[in-house]
Amino acid sequence: MVKLRLKRCGRKQRAVYRIVAIDVRSRREGKDLRTLGFYDPIKKETYLNVPAILYFLEIGAQPTVTVHNLLKKAEVFKELPSNQMKFNSN
Repeated sequence: MVKLRLKRCGRKQRAVYRIVAIDVRSRREGKDLRTLGFYDPIKKETYLNVPAILYFLEIGAQPTVTVHNLLKKAEVFKELPSNQMKFNSN
């Protein structure tokens, strides 16, 4: 199963996160399938590769709660057919 989740980068006390598609069995810093964007919580900047994100959501990738909130804020789910997204809060 594939998840869309955050991968921590940056230096100490100055974290920047990459939004990646990764196998659920991999650890946080493990090898990702594809980088889909980044999120900087300090500067409140977000960059999303929307076509790639939509592709992974269509094939069944599940976003984590934090990534789901970022995608919802960016209104990515409006571009996805309503029957495609089945969010699981676990």
